[in-house]
Amino acid sequence: MFDRARLAENLRSFHRELKDDARPVIAPYPERAPLKPWKGDRPIDRLLGWARLHPRLGRGDLTLRAEAIVALSDSMAALTDTELDARCLALRTAMRRNRDPAVVDECFALVREVTRRELGMAHFVVQIIGGLIMLDGGIAEMATGEGKTITAMLPAIAAALHGTPVHVFTVNDYLAERDAERLGPVYRRFGLTTGLIIHGVETDARGAAYGADVVYGTNKEITFDYLRDQTALGRTRGSARRVLDRMLGRSARPLLLRGLHFAIVDEADSIFIDEARTPLILSAEVPADDDGLYTAALELASRLERGRDFILREESRAIELTERGRDEIAAIAAGLPQPPWRIRSAREHLVVQALSATHMFQRDREYVVLEDKVQIVDESTGRIMADRSWEGGLHQLIEAKEQLALSGTRHTMARITYQRFFRRYLHLSGMSGTVREVAGELWADYGVQVTPVARNRPDVRVHRGHAMYRDAAAKWEAVARAVARVQAEEGRRPILVGTRSVADSESVAAALGRLGVAHRVLNARQDAEEAAIIAAAGELGAVTVATNMAGRGTDIILSAEARAAGGLHVILTAFHETARIDRQLYGRAGRQGDPGSGEAISAADDELYSKFSPMLTRLLVSRTSEWPVVDGAADWLRRASQLTSAKREAELRRQTELSEENLRKKLAFSGET
Repeated sequence: MFDRARLAENLRSFHRELKDDARPVIAPYPERAPLKPWKGDRPIDRLLGWARLHPRLGRGDLTLRAEAIVALSDSMAALTDTELDARCLALRTAMRRNRDPAVVDECFALVREVTRRELGMAHFVVQIIGGLIMLDGGIAEMATGEGKTITAMLPAIAAALHGTPVHVFTVNDYLAERDAERLGPVYRRFGLTTGLIIHGVETDARGAAYGADVVYGTNKEITFDYLRDQTALGRTRGSARRVLDRMLGRSARPLLLRGLHFAIVDEADSIFIDEARTPLILSAEVPADDDGLYTAALELASRLERGRDFILREESRAIELTERGRDEIAAIAAGLPQPPWRIRSAREHLVVQALSATHMFQRDREYVVLEDKVQIVDESTGRIMADRSWEGGLHQLIEAKEQLALSGTRHTMARITYQRFFRRYLHLSGMSGTVREVAGELWADYGVQVTPVARNRPDVRVHRGHAMYRDAAAKWEAVARAVARVQAEEGRRPILVGTRSVADSESVAAALGRLGVAHRVLNARQDAEEAAIIAAAGELGAVTVATNMAGRGTDIILSAEARAAGGLHVILTAFHETARIDRQLYGRAGRQGDPGSGEAISAADDELYSKFSPMLTRLLVSRTSEWPVVDGAADWLRRASQLTSAKREAELRRQTELSEENLRKKLAFSGET
């Protein structure tokens, strides 16, 4: 029976909640409404993003403000612990009332003093500047080793004291767990709680973690939890429906997140750019029906001839069937029993996926096989992407190619791109060592401005140039000789050799082994040992061969002996599609004014050159009689290839977003609130 009294009480309760929370509410919890698809606005936004890029911050309002904050913090050193705690408690009340600049400055000064007492570190002026930039909703470009981890605490604590839930995004579980544990004492001194969202955290624990003032987690885990919330809501995603249900006293399934309030994204370019090429898909597993379908597809694909039956476009990682190829597939499929072979679109899709599995996805580059399972490797970091799988049957085709047991196929429940997800935060900010190259795209896609921050100490790293060899075999031997030379002639300085793939790291290891050079390898096979290997990489005599994971989120700390010998020497063995990742690797040396050096040793048959500048590469090879080619023409080819790559990668990210817009109307769940 309809209960008028209960309805009236629910209405009064709902109005009280609206009055208590002055933030704009977009169902089911606070977040920004999705932006409308853009057309002519986007090119203008990209130009504005570049125009807003400030190349210097050596002097100016932020610097003067930061210096005043440091002076205020220094004056707090005389406070007793009891007096300091009282100031922290009073600050919480003041921050709840308003966020006047003077109150924010006091907050930053207190955070600096508490950090000094709890962690033995005090923020530099440049870190204060970075915190102010993020609090204002921008991205701070801070060089590797400048202390971005404790910089993020400044805006996180300021926002949390104001009563705003904060999400701090990191690129992997290890960094999220490390930061939450290491920085916990500072947060607790302010009466704030921290939560942790990483792989393996159970659902009940996730709900409790999201209830904390500041949540540390990885981009994938938090985004997937958002998708789980949206899936759980079903038809009650609309605000009117949820309001009606609450008025009538209907119970709703509890949500994990409290909303998308304040985000701080570490390694912003890695998450916003490098990982934005593919949407995140929440799916349910359907047991695999191993009836020989995937084996038959691989067999059929092996009978097709490249150039005649299909065209492989390596620069865009796409395969196109020719008319002859389609006819050949139809003729072969006529004798196959499974239903998909009778439908033209289904069989052609399956064969294209089989061709991709065969020609575009290589073991120890795009994936590794661990414990009889195919594990995807993130090309931009070198890390394993746990519990991720390719869709459309591609994952099962690769498993069949490797003669492994087939995993279940995935049924899509929800999907969203990083562009759409992060745009929904009411306040979005971040930091990275390499974002100026994509400042225009970040402003156009996410509405965040990039501001470079000066180094705390001058950069004294020495760059020793770029030598290009004729082929990979010659390159690996040259790399091994360079390592042996530095070890023998420069006081056994620590050396970091950066590679693009697992296979490349093992090729370097083999070449070093032939010369008898002791070394350690860090790639996706040793993912769990990353912290221990990096911790020892700055010791005298250490030689570390690593994929890109060495360039993200962890510092190589030099021993006193290694610093005296000349610091870390970095050898880059292959340039990446974007110069940002190259700068990340070089940035391992020369942190915080340390001595260091770097050099590049590449080969004319490297993927970057052959994929993005094949004609220029052939021209260079045909006209070169003496190898290696040093600097000059080698750098010219590298710049031309990376420029072409950057344009195509931006087009792919844009196409991903446009494809999602088209799919949004066709899916049961679109990711739109």
